[in-house]
Amino acid sequence: MNNPSVDPTTLSLADLRELRSQQQAAEDAISYVRRLVQARLDLVSAEQKRRDNGNDRTVSDDLPAILGRHLNSGPARPPRPTVDLSDHPIAVELDELCSSLGAHHITELNDTELTALSDALQAFEHARSSERRELFGTIDALSAELVRRYRDGEAKVDDLLADE
Repeated sequence: MNNPSVDPTTLSLADLRELRSQQQAAEDAISYVRRLVQARLDLVSAEQKRRDNGNDRTVSDDLPAILGRHLNSGPARPPRPTVDLSDHPIAVELDELCSSLGAHHITELNDTELTALSDALQAFEHARSSERRELFGTIDALSAELVRRYRDGEAKVDDLLADE
């Protein structure tokens, strides 16, 4: 996914733009899956709290608040047009993980199974977060090189318009 060994200064302008676009697409997929994982972790946490408190609330009672947290929190970077990423390999990997651990029926899991689900989701999210940080480093380096080329006159804005 990430290619930190590439020196952006050695790439042609077209290759620089293409690599940055690829890295941004990879980051989009990871961000999408991380939001899914975080929502699932919130659902698991809500179920654990429900059990700890012994109340009659259901996880679905908390669903609007859980989804609201993930839909209303703004991204750290400017958003790009979104596409359906539900068939992306890491989204499929998350679905398979959730299916194997019973995430689709959390109220039926015993406490040990619920904890195992939570632990697995946290590990999955941490791995994606690490990948995302690496991607940001690469994207930032590629973007900085693009800015430098335009600033120093090595690339022209008119060339950008001609590509469209």
